[in-house]
Amino acid sequence: MAGLAAFQAWMDAFAEEVQAHAEYLTDLDRAIGDGDHGTNMARGMGKVAALAAEGEFGSTGAYLKKVGMTLVSSVGGASGPLYGTFFLRMAGPLEDVEDADAEQLGAALRAGVEGVVSRGKAELQDKTMYDAWAPALDAFEAACGDGMAAALEAAVAAGAQGRDDTEDLVARKGRASYLGERSRGHIDPGAASTVLLLTCAARTLA
Repeated sequence: MAGLAAFQAWMDAFAEEVQAHAEYLTDLDRAIGDGDHGTNMARGMGKVAALAAEGEFGSTGAYLKKVGMTLVSSVGGASGPLYGTFFLRMAGPLEDVEDADAEQLGAALRAGVEGVVSRGKAELQDKTMYDAWAPALDAFEAACGDGMAAALEAAVAAGAQGRDDTEDLVARKGRASYLGERSRGHIDPGAASTVLLLTCAARTLA
């Protein structure tokens, strides 16, 4: 079961991981994008981490909604709208949930990922964060009956494989798509940050 405090711990952990991996994420983005994914995400997650100082949130849903709005307003490029939409959509299924179980978390994650797909118009093998999210979500749902910890661990493993598989893909979305074949041989930065997010979820929500 995961309540508001666990979700806040998730975001705090993600903020720390993004800061620690900012240079790595930016290097990935420099190869096929604008070269700012790490710095943009670090700035946005720094603002998310500061939300705790604003006072108490009435529910997990209200908190995640604020997280999403903060990312939309503070992260540049495509990352802000995509990550922001993810958390805004996640907030809906958790609006009236005090302590989320594995199935409820799974429903929220699916809503978030569907928001990303709707916003980014991405499909599998487009070389985007969706290539990490899609297998991670499938793995989470398949392991849901074994509890939240097992489902999150399965999601991390599947997401990491999806991230690694983007290296051999040719980008079909975003600035990377302009490179054509030259985009092959590089891991997608959004897929990399997605796995950091999932890894932090496994560490805090379970």
